[in-house]
Amino acid sequence: MKHVLLACAVLLAAGCASSGPDTYSQSETRATQSVAYGTVESVRMVKIGKDDAAVGTIAGAALGGILGNQIGHGGGRAAATVVGAVAGGFAGNAIEHKVGEQDGQEIVIRLDGGSTIAVVQPGAQVSAGQRVRVLTGPKGSRVEPA
Repeated sequence: MKHVLLACAVLLAAGCASSGPDTYSQSETRATQSVAYGTVESVRMVKIGKDDAAVGTIAGAALGGILGNQIGHGGGRAAATVVGAVAGGFAGNAIEHKVGEQDGQEIVIRLDGGSTIAVVQPGAQVSAGQRVRVLTGPKGSRVEPA
């Protein structure tokens, strides 16, 4: 049982890796990005949640099913296994979402061309009134000090 718990914890932790605004993914290398300059009008702190939580859901369902299987006999055991798997899946999903949550900023920028945009990104890099560079590529936009 200890090995199952350890394996679930390792899988959950591996699925929670995140990257910050200074990190590019392999697929973003050698991709063309447009660059625009502007001034930050406002910054609001936000929480950025995970889009999916497959590892937590699967690990939680497996662990819940194993624990549920320890209860009762016959049909009661089967029902406890199903209930344990479903409850474990929900719990694992919620845990992975919470663990994967990170602090971020919603940055509103008045571009030099006159338009206004908003970009949400992890980390706390810029403040109102600051000159920034907005890089926009195939994976979205990022804001950095100019």
